[in-house]
Amino acid sequence: MRIKVINPNTTAGMTATIAEAARGVAAPGTEILAATSPTGPVSIEGHYDEAVAVIGLLEEVRKGEDEGVDGHVVACFGDPGLLACREVARGPVVGIAEAAMHCAALVSVGFSIVTTLGRTVAIAERLVLAYGFERHCRSIRASDLAVLDLEDPASDARRVILDECRKAVEQDGAGAILLGCAGMADLARDLGAELGVPVIDGVAAAVKLVEALVGQGLATSKRGPFAFPLAKPYTGALRHMAPRAR
Repeated sequence: MRIKVINPNTTAGMTATIAEAARGVAAPGTEILAATSPTGPVSIEGHYDEAVAVIGLLEEVRKGEDEGVDGHVVACFGDPGLLACREVARGPVVGIAEAAMHCAALVSVGFSIVTTLGRTVAIAERLVLAYGFERHCRSIRASDLAVLDLEDPASDARRVILDECRKAVEQDGAGAILLGCAGMADLARDLGAELGVPVIDGVAAAVKLVEALVGQGLATSKRGPFAFPLAKPYTGALRHMAPRAR
């Protein structure tokens, strides 16, 4: 089985963190292809960043289809462009936020999300509602760390994130913690041991869900909204993104 894990931002160091987390949980025989978006923002910290990042993400999904991968993971907690990716791909496409929420609901009666900047809280709130987990979500806490702070040892990111996780458990009643950024993937196991509750990295969760779906022979339905995009010309700088005839 071959799974392409795509970092929708352009920071290669974050892709390395994501790839390590993905390979750390992949089953024997599962090959992880880690990709960094070829274009877009160095970090995704708002709606505008998300919108611009989707173009590079879709380019990588299209490449993945040509490479014959079995499934894709969108490794950004905002799940940018997830539905568009499902239109393009034959196999399963799983976003790390959706995967993390499903896994949390299976191992706890309530979860909290610990994310980066406060401005991203609204994105997480929208996903909680869209995925139907509003009765499970106890809180969404911002650490006020920039995404790239996670790559900087001088930022004291681990301590800051741990403090917010502890507040979520002790003050908000969270039975599980969701790490609200793919760049936090390397912290999950350590934080879980310290907090005594499940700490869920969405990258790992998404990889295991793609493995489970592919293992059952399940692919993305091509009837209805996830049918391949209609073939038509595109103009301007995005001419190369025009959907292919199927």
